[in-house]
Amino acid sequence: MPNTIKTIFLTDDDKTYLNKLLAQSTLEIRIYQRAKILLLKSAGISNMDIAGKLDIGIGVVQRCLNKFKDHGVESALHDSKGRGRKAEITDDDITWVINKACQKPKEYGYSAEFWYPMSFRKFINSIAEEQGHPRMATVAETTLRKILSNARIKQFRVSYYCEKRDPEFDTKMHDVLVVYKQVQMQFDEEGKLIPFENDTMHTLSYDEKPGIQAIAGTSEDRSPIPNSDKNNSYQRDYEYVRLGTLSLLAAIDLVSGEAIPLISDTHKSSDFILFLQKLDEKYPKGDTIRIILDNHSAHTSKETQEYLNTIPKRFEFVFTPKHGSWLNMIEGFFSKMTKQMLCGIRVETKKELKERIYRYFDEINKEPVPYKWTYKMDSIDLAKEDIDSIVYEVVNAKAASAENKNKKASKPFSRKRRTISN
Repeated sequence: MPNTIKTIFLTDDDKTYLNKLLAQSTLEIRIYQRAKILLLKSAGISNMDIAGKLDIGIGVVQRCLNKFKDHGVESALHDSKGRGRKAEITDDDITWVINKACQKPKEYGYSAEFWYPMSFRKFINSIAEEQGHPRMATVAETTLRKILSNARIKQFRVSYYCEKRDPEFDTKMHDVLVVYKQVQMQFDEEGKLIPFENDTMHTLSYDEKPGIQAIAGTSEDRSPIPNSDKNNSYQRDYEYVRLGTLSLLAAIDLVSGEAIPLISDTHKSSDFILFLQKLDEKYPKGDTIRIILDNHSAHTSKETQEYLNTIPKRFEFVFTPKHGSWLNMIEGFFSKMTKQMLCGIRVETKKELKERIYRYFDEINKEPVPYKWTYKMDSIDLAKEDIDSIVYEVVNAKAASAENKNKKASKPFSRKRRTISN
């Protein structure tokens, strides 16, 4: 930029005024620089030297001097009103941005599931003009972050919840709790089993644990080294080999605490039937086997019902409500098993994994501990319950035999306390 202003003249009052400004400790940096430009220029210093002394661009010096020449000291020191961006972000703009953040990218033809800061900024910039928000066409990513932060919106995060999709959730939960109450009544206050006459009802909690991975290591684990700061734990190579998966079908007897396993490559109806056959062989003939289980398709399939038709009155199913798997006590057993045995397990073959799972059940069953349910037990009064309305024998009405269709299970056998002589 050409140096068109060779020199300027400042009165004594101007110089006194500018020096007083420079003495202020809270003076804005831009006003400080402009006051110094005027004083230095009035002393005959060139624009280039002034820029060098103040470490600013020569264009800044020239603009300040031009404003002084046109309108005087005050004009040179301060910006004129209305300078800068006239359009501001309005409440309407903010509401529009928040509304867009609450809609998924796929609704606008994008591949992503959720908005991330950069992609959201590009999206807002691209549609702002046509949707009547021109200011947002150039809005920065940091500004959008502030808008969404103030609205407490985190559009790139997901929190999960479990929706009650079963309209009879509370009723079905109550039915399961009634069964647990019946089991509870078989123990005294110290947790010891009370002997009963004609005890021909066996209650089990059943579920599947599919997709148990058989993983092999590529080298031997290194054992911990005593008194070592770095090698005080097992060391394992990151690389591993997937050998396939197994499915565990299991039940726990809620009275004895015994855990009953069946391991398979799948968890289809045929596998479930094999498990039922295992239970049928285990418990005395003529006894009733009552199973608490979820609504998996294998449990209510035509194939399963056809098997049940061959052994009427042998099994009774009590179904947990949808999204109510936490009501099934075996879930706690699976959680314990995962922590104690499956977490971090390495095997050489699927067969080894299968053998070690069965071995775990053998270890558990050496000292079985009955699982106890406590949630809402105080609200259950068995004297007021109609057992006929809870347990159903038919799991698939279309596949049931003609005599079993729409048939409810009979009441459990009465349990009279056996008198124990001292």
